[in-house]
Amino acid sequence: MNAFRTLHRSILILFAVVVISIVTLVHFTASKIVAEQSRAQQQSISPAISLIIEQLLKPLHISQTLAEAKELKDLMKDKNIDENAMFSMLKRIENEFGMAFFIASESSRMQYNSNGTKLALIENKVDWYFRYKAAPNDAIADIGQWQDPHFYIDLKVYDEDGNFLGFFGISKSLDSFVDIFAQYKRVYGYDFIFVDQDNNIALSSDPNLIVEETTFKTLESLDWYKSLDIDKLPDGSLNNLLVKASGVDALIAEVKVEPFGWTMYLLTPLQARQTEISRSFIISIVTLLVIIFALFMLIYHLLYYFKQDMQKNFQTDPLTRLPNRNKVELRYAEMLDKGIEVGLVLIDIDHFKTVNDTHGHNAGDNVLRQISHMLSNQLREGDVVGRWGGEEFVLLLPDTTPEQAYDVAQKLRENMSNMTASTGSLALQVTASFGVSHTDTHRPLTEVVGYADDALYQAKRDGRNIVRMQLPK
Repeated sequence: MNAFRTLHRSILILFAVVVISIVTLVHFTASKIVAEQSRAQQQSISPAISLIIEQLLKPLHISQTLAEAKELKDLMKDKNIDENAMFSMLKRIENEFGMAFFIASESSRMQYNSNGTKLALIENKVDWYFRYKAAPNDAIADIGQWQDPHFYIDLKVYDEDGNFLGFFGISKSLDSFVDIFAQYKRVYGYDFIFVDQDNNIALSSDPNLIVEETTFKTLESLDWYKSLDIDKLPDGSLNNLLVKASGVDALIAEVKVEPFGWTMYLLTPLQARQTEISRSFIISIVTLLVIIFALFMLIYHLLYYFKQDMQKNFQTDPLTRLPNRNKVELRYAEMLDKGIEVGLVLIDIDHFKTVNDTHGHNAGDNVLRQISHMLSNQLREGDVVGRWGGEEFVLLLPDTTPEQAYDVAQKLRENMSNMTASTGSLALQVTASFGVSHTDTHRPLTEVVGYADDALYQAKRDGRNIVRMQLPK
């Protein structure tokens, strides 16, 4: 969860920088038009963009990052779902991020919610799961649960082989959006309408337009929309149109919310003198909106790369700071793609359970950190040392023959048997058993590790503190 906390803090800082940047841009651009209009635009458009980021994109990016977590995928791909572990993880991340999460499992055909409830995913009864499973999109936003309508972000989850594991996502009550939009409208006087791909009104600052039970209102049902000649509009865009909504003249700004395929319409009420604004002034306002939206899309892509960078935390063992199994698998694949031979060494610390049982787990952790430091310092540039699990380490030795890999293992075995590891209060002599294997063809890592594992167990049977090698036939 340390990685999640770091991600959470970093996202909040980045969003703060984004909001400040947008406010600054609005101020300096609009001030060149009319100082009086500058303040109005700064007070309305900036909160509109920050509202999209805070209420829609922030939950999307958080859920996208969490959906890549190994803990989540391991739970979802297990044929026998551990419901207690599932609910425990959901509750933990709900407390961490202050949002309601859910998992819809393909394995068990059940939906698990962070409030501790679950729902059977039965075809022809729970329509969304089977409809979105068949859809090409991997990220879907929708409105569902008709007794108490919620906004959902549904993300498809796949295992490392591309097999569909189900959905993971976030749900937010529509009542929370109504309250936020109502507050915004009281302060700024602007109306929002969010429309999905089918022109259904998904979210709005007008509570009368929010979906009721299973009935969506559509954009075409609105009086001001009916008055437009859509066929005569360039590209069907409503940008920069003046319409009469609820008896008041209003200027429309249209913004695409690309991650969901939605469109946001911002209706700006115009006072009597505002209706007389020249065409050039209206174009300047629209240009300002385009600049802000361009900045918004730039930030969206920056956040995507930020998410990719944060995923590196899920490839590092938190105790030793060595690459974990996932990272080792990636590096092995890279070496094979280059067509080079690879030596592989499995290392298992002898009698490590005795260290933990006798001196405690903190002492055992100190020993593991010192051994990982020694291994890292003894290897060549380009070699990879990772933590394979528990007291096991793995070495990848590119451009190395079987004999060379065996010699490296012997040298490491001698260095380890001669080193003194500190538990924090006393010194211990530590040894390890080594299993060596090798490949010069495209073999799965599991196959090469299997041979090294057999060699490792032979070393243990032969008395430990020994190197043994077994090569693929």
